[in-house]
Amino acid sequence: MKSRPRDTIAAGRRHTVGLKSDGTVVAVGDNAYGQCEVSDWCDIVEIAAGNVHMATNTGNAHTVGLKSNGTVVAVGWNKHGQCDVSDWGNIVAVAAGWRHTIGLRLDGKVVAVGRNTEGQCNVGDWRDIVAVAAGDWHTVGLTSNGSVMAAGNNRYDQCNVRDWSDIIAVAAGYLHTVGLTSDGTVVAVGNNRHGQCNVRDWRGIIAIAAGSYHTVGLTSEGVVVATGDNTYDQCNVSSWRNIVAIAAGCAHTVGLHQDGTVVAAGDNTYGQCNVRDWRDIQIP
Repeated sequence: MKSRPRDTIAAGRRHTVGLKSDGTVVAVGDNAYGQCEVSDWCDIVEIAAGNVHMATNTGNAHTVGLKSNGTVVAVGWNKHGQCDVSDWGNIVAVAAGWRHTIGLRLDGKVVAVGRNTEGQCNVGDWRDIVAVAAGDWHTVGLTSNGSVMAAGNNRYDQCNVRDWSDIIAVAAGYLHTVGLTSDGTVVAVGNNRHGQCNVRDWRGIIAIAAGSYHTVGLTSEGVVVATGDNTYDQCNVSSWRNIVAIAAGCAHTVGLHQDGTVVAAGDNTYGQCNVRDWRDIQIP
């Protein structure tokens, strides 16, 4: 299996993060817990933003950065130890949920810190993992053979992914999980109250992202599709063109243009969509 492109844009509940070509990081939006204090970061190769579902009207979020030497940095809300990653090493990918942080090691094993009341950090026995995703209360891992593992809250069957196969990418929302197959189609399980799992007719997809109640897909032509809750116009992305990467926050959607500029749609109450002046964001 080909290595997964690293995330160079990330979206949280009320903030958005971008990785520049020189390894530095920019962030906009709510900074109540210091989640946007990333200006001194350097040598970063991937970023992640902790999300918080719409039902929780708080800005308690965190931001995670993977450095080129395999170590990890984190800032923001740390009530549950989700930012306690300073002792991690040999990490090749990171993911951030609401109250937990996930790291994928070079050897295919997974580490986790943060709240574990739902079992979302019970990933110590996972092996041969090539990609990870973190929802609010669950964690998803993609294995090298295209199968998927999940741990944590399963109230809406969002962890029922054991029968999936031929998967090349995964994403996790508040209470749903999304998988991209090698043929460009998409599968989803979990809460579908807002239609966030209505992805079976999607074709030609090369990347996926999951917000709290919406799901986003990037086509091979650089066009973006979205389904689910559109209260804040977070699914109004059909006019976007030449997009090479996508991210989904709680109620906003972010797209990276092939020229390194960024577009965003959705909830902008805290300025999390004010990304139009960003330049030179790293292409995955």
